[in-house]
Amino acid sequence: MSKTALEAKRKIVEEIKSKFNDCKSMIFINYNGINVEQDTKFRKDFREKDVEYKIYKNRLIKIALDELGIKDYDPTFLEGSTSVAFGKDEVSAASVLFNTKKTVKNLEAKFGIINGEVVDSAKVEALSKIPTKEVLIAQLLCMLNAPVSHLARTLDAIAKKGN
Repeated sequence: MSKTALEAKRKIVEEIKSKFNDCKSMIFINYNGINVEQDTKFRKDFREKDVEYKIYKNRLIKIALDELGIKDYDPTFLEGSTSVAFGKDEVSAASVLFNTKKTVKNLEAKFGIINGEVVDSAKVEALSKIPTKEVLIAQLLCMLNAPVSHLARTLDAIAKKGN
């Protein structure tokens, strides 16, 4: 192998490690069998959720994970077609994957790394069902606002009744 090719591979391993350090979730996906149209939509959905989606060689992923000290995964998961979704939060990448999986049956979560912990595909799917941070905040604000709104309506009704 030439020195240039080795340097290029080393650069990719460093890129994977850097992305790992910058994200809260990594979802490893088997994308085998999807067509170009489906892949284009899949990538667009990831971009809209601020999730980076890349395809890497399995060997380079394995080297990066080994260098990061992550060894709790089944090595057979890094066989075949593998892409990686890097999420800035814990649920966005999983959510996009499982929403797309409803129409594109060939997609499959191999495993994930959430906040440094290796999780199986079942846990990745469970994460996909959790609302995003923004939705949870909105729900919390509605719950906090409900008693105050109810009190205001009650006082308004009493005031109107007194007139």
